[in-house]
Amino acid sequence: MSGTREALLIANGRYESPLLNQLRSPLADASELAEVLANPEIGWFTVERVVDEPAHRNSQAIERFFRDRQPDDLLLLHLSCHGVKDDDGTLYFAGSDTDLELLASTAVPASFLHRLLNRCRARSIVVLLDCCYSGAFFPGMKGPVTIDASDQLAGTGRVVLTASSRTEYSWESARMVDLEDAGPSVFTEAVVHGLRTGEADRDRDGQIGVDELYQHVYERLNRAGAKQTPRLWSELEYRVFVARSPRDARQTVEVPQQAQPIWPQRRARRGQDALIRLDFGLQEMLNGTKREVKVDTAMICDGCRGLGTASDSRVSRCPTCSGIGTRDDKDCEECTGFGTVIEEPCARCDGGGRVRVRRTLTVNVPSGVYEGTRIQLSSEGEVGPGGGPPGDLYIEVAEQTDENYRRSGIDLHRTSPLTISADLAATGGVVDLETPEGPKQLKIPRRSVSGQVLRIAGLGLPELGTPAKRGALLVELDVQR
Repeated sequence: MSGTREALLIANGRYESPLLNQLRSPLADASELAEVLANPEIGWFTVERVVDEPAHRNSQAIERFFRDRQPDDLLLLHLSCHGVKDDDGTLYFAGSDTDLELLASTAVPASFLHRLLNRCRARSIVVLLDCCYSGAFFPGMKGPVTIDASDQLAGTGRVVLTASSRTEYSWESARMVDLEDAGPSVFTEAVVHGLRTGEADRDRDGQIGVDELYQHVYERLNRAGAKQTPRLWSELEYRVFVARSPRDARQTVEVPQQAQPIWPQRRARRGQDALIRLDFGLQEMLNGTKREVKVDTAMICDGCRGLGTASDSRVSRCPTCSGIGTRDDKDCEECTGFGTVIEEPCARCDGGGRVRVRRTLTVNVPSGVYEGTRIQLSSEGEVGPGGGPPGDLYIEVAEQTDENYRRSGIDLHRTSPLTISADLAATGGVVDLETPEGPKQLKIPRRSVSGQVLRIAGLGLPELGTPAKRGALLVELDVQR
C-alpha cells in the first residue's frame, strides 16, 4: 500500500456545562475502534486518540492531523461527541469546556474542519461522525440540534459517514449501567463489528470499502431496530478501502438474508407533512416575531420505542403477501403494506409505534414575511407509522389588513392622505408624521399640490432574507384650500 494510513479518534463524553449530558459511549467508541483500526491484519492504521479534552485541544489535534500530507495518504477522522449549533444553524462539535452561549470560542466549528479538509493534500479522507443533529436532550441520546452535516462537510475527495440523518437522534448503547462500564454507541459498534468480523466485506475480495462498510452499518442498525438511519455522502470517483477482511472471516462471512424475520424489526414510514395558517400583523412582519403554536401530532411511543411490539413479542413475515407488502398492486390488508405482522402489539400504541400528543412549538418568524410565505420546521411534524421519521411542519403567513397602511411588495402606502395647509404647501417645510416605526419628520417640498405622493426611503418593509434592504413609505398629500 502506498502512502501512510493514519486515524485520529476524538471522543468527548465528559462535559463541564450542566446543559450538556454526560455521554457514556465516546470512551468505548474510541477504545474499540482504535483496537480494530490498529490491528495489522485489519486496519493497519497508525492511531491517535484524544479523549475528553477541551475544544481548543481538539482543534489543535485536528489541524495537526491534516497538515503536511501527501496525495497517497489515507486519513480517517472519527468524532464521538455532542453536536450543537448556534442560532444561524452553524454546526459545532463540543469539547469538555463547551459553553452553549459561547460556541464560537468553546467548540470546534464544522467550518473549521471543512477548511482543513479542503486544504489537505491527501486525496482519500474518511470522516465518521458519531454525533446527532436533532431534538432536545433525552436519556440515551446525543445532542440537542437539527443540522445537515452533508451541507457543511461534503466535498470532492472525501467520504462523510454519519450516525444518523439530520432528523434523528444518535443513540448510545442500551445496555449501559454506569459511566465506568459503558459500551460503544450503536453506530460505532456496527462499524467495529463490520471490520472485526469481516462481515462488511460484501464481495469477499478480502478488502472492505467505505461503501461496503456503510451497507453493513445501515443493515445492522436496521435489523437491530435502532431509531437512526446512517447516511453516507461521497464525492470520490474511486473506491476507498479502509480495511482488510480478517483471514478467518474471508471464506465464512454470511450476508444476512433480508427475508428472514429478525427481532426487533422496524416497520417504519415517514410521517406526513402538516400545514398551519397563522395571522400576522404589520408590526410582526416588519420586525419579525416569535409565536407559540399548539399542535396535535404523533410522537414515538415510549412503551415500545416505535417498534410496535410488546417487550417479549416479535414481528414475522406477513403470510398473506409473503413479505412483499402488496397484493394485486394494492397495499396488503393483512399487514397494511409493511410486509410484516406483529404477533403481540404494544398495549400503549396498539402496534402503531406512535401515540397522539399535543405539543407547543416556538416559531421564529423573520422580518419581511408576506402573504403566503411558508416557514418550514424540519422534522417537527408527526412521527410516521411504525415510529418512522417525522414529517415537516409548515407555518403559512396570512397577512392581516392594517387600517393605516396598505402593502405593495416591500413598500407601504399610507391609506389616508396627509393634510397640510396651503401656506406650507407653497413655502415648504417640515411636519411630524406618524410611521410604523414611530414619529418621524417629513420634509414638504415647495409648491406641493394635492395628490402629490412623497416617497420616504427606508421606512417600508424589509426584504425577506435581506433585512438591510428596506422599502419606502409612500404618503399622499392633501392641501387645504
